[in-house]
Amino acid sequence: MVSQSHLYPPAAFGTSVSHLRVLLFLGVVTSWVEFVRCSAGATEPLHKQIDAVLVAHSGSSGVVAKSTSDASFLRRIHLDLTGTVPNPTRTRDFLADPSPDKRVKMIDQLLESPQYARRMQVVFDVMLMERRASTHIKSEEWEDYLWEAFRNNKSWLQLTNEILTADGIDERTRPAARFMLDRELNVDDVTRDIGRIFLGRDLQCAQCHDHPAIDDYLQRHYYGIAAFIKRSYVFKDPETKKSSIGEKAEGDLEFTSVFTAESEKTSPRILDASPINDPTPGPELYKVKPEKNVRSVPVYSRRLQLAKSVTDPGNVSFRYSIANRMWAIMMGRGLVEPVDMWHATNPPTHPELLSLLADSLLQQDYDLKYLLRELALTDAYQRSSQREEKEFDGEPGNGADFSVAMMKPLSPEQLAWSMMQVTGVVDQQLNSLIAKQDKKEDDQTVVDAVWKEKSLNKALRGNVVIFTSVFGTQGVQQARFDASADQALFLRNGDLIQRWVALKDGLSDRLAAMDDSDVAQEYYVSVFARMPSTEEAKLIESLLVESKDRNADIRQLVWAGLASAEFRFNH
Repeated sequence: MVSQSHLYPPAAFGTSVSHLRVLLFLGVVTSWVEFVRCSAGATEPLHKQIDAVLVAHSGSSGVVAKSTSDASFLRRIHLDLTGTVPNPTRTRDFLADPSPDKRVKMIDQLLESPQYARRMQVVFDVMLMERRASTHIKSEEWEDYLWEAFRNNKSWLQLTNEILTADGIDERTRPAARFMLDRELNVDDVTRDIGRIFLGRDLQCAQCHDHPAIDDYLQRHYYGIAAFIKRSYVFKDPETKKSSIGEKAEGDLEFTSVFTAESEKTSPRILDASPINDPTPGPELYKVKPEKNVRSVPVYSRRLQLAKSVTDPGNVSFRYSIANRMWAIMMGRGLVEPVDMWHATNPPTHPELLSLLADSLLQQDYDLKYLLRELALTDAYQRSSQREEKEFDGEPGNGADFSVAMMKPLSPEQLAWSMMQVTGVVDQQLNSLIAKQDKKEDDQTVVDAVWKEKSLNKALRGNVVIFTSVFGTQGVQQARFDASADQALFLRNGDLIQRWVALKDGLSDRLAAMDDSDVAQEYYVSVFARMPSTEEAKLIESLLVESKDRNADIRQLVWAGLASAEFRFNH
């Protein structure tokens, strides 16, 4: 529920403040977000409601950036939904298409592509595992599990339940156990990351005492989560060598504040929800009793209560956290930022909007594809990242009002795939894979979009790993762009990039075979997914006319585009 302190003038809806007060008094609506929904109409799609809330929040004087160009939109939506830039053919077709609904069609087309599943696999792998090395579950198995989940549009509710309940025994859900197993079921690591990822609260500093700076992060919140998993442990089968999760039937959790020296006990609980007390034990505590080289299984499992408690509809933090993270993926920053530090003194910038997103997710059974589609359709998402300064008063700000699109640095995976797309590595690798498949006379494999995506991902995975080792950061969630010297040297002198730039029959060769007057357009469409300006086209043509080594200068031109700020960011 949103307090009346978050009410804003409803002038944009042609309704007086006194009218709103009457509605609130009569109980017709109980908050500003409900008022927006009523004003917008019950049948309005979510993206319209989102834009209405943003307009209402900014007031009638709010000024926003213009809608971005078709070229910028195409590149942006490709990066956000498929993890790479569009190819030149798609760019030209989209820019030439006069259809008024071509953006909607493109969003739907990309959401149904196997590349969307790969993009979400990467996003959620980084979110859940933060680039940890695989120890007990192979990373390829985990990635396949996530890819299949998003390809089949598995809900966040179901995915969360599997991740928090999997013990590694059932082969169908074994990869989901990686969340806990590859944290070695370390109580502190698992407790903190459940709070951060699933609840939007980093409770680490509440481990030894109530948080010294955040009044609503309490020590009992931390240990309430820890109590769910305190009895669990990693078990390695001596015969199969496979790891799984075992659990003891007994063991209470006691904690002491270093400030007060007072000790307390707690049963499992999520934040301020009621504690979950163990049932009265029966004559047998175990289904499988603890013995040497035996994984113990209790009759009653505290760990299995965790998923139920986290996903309980009464725990609004669960849906608020994932709604905030999805908003951040598409918009460049969360409504709560950082996304894992939601508390009373760091509230959502638009509380009524976050409530709208979270409630819509609940109504749609946590369908993330639905939410991403609605976000992509908003005016807010499709705004330009460039301000017309004469239309804005004061300082540009940090983008928290979403009046202008934020520039987002490409992730290591996006950068790798985009560079391979531009230079021709993707097309050449795919043609090679298809040719090899065609030679297998006895193989009836269907070479469709899914086969192509999976085969390409497997073949080029090593290149992506190189990029993640250079540009990725293990164990943290990056909220801003900070280039390092190693990254700059990798882009400037790295052998991999130079080989791609000089790839035989790749982009550089394609440009070299063209007339000087045609190079600029092909270059800009291929590298930046847009047409060049008149000035840009003249500059490249004059460069080539005056060139003493045309092929070398074209390769330098391609490299400069890949290393440029325009390419490095999604804007």
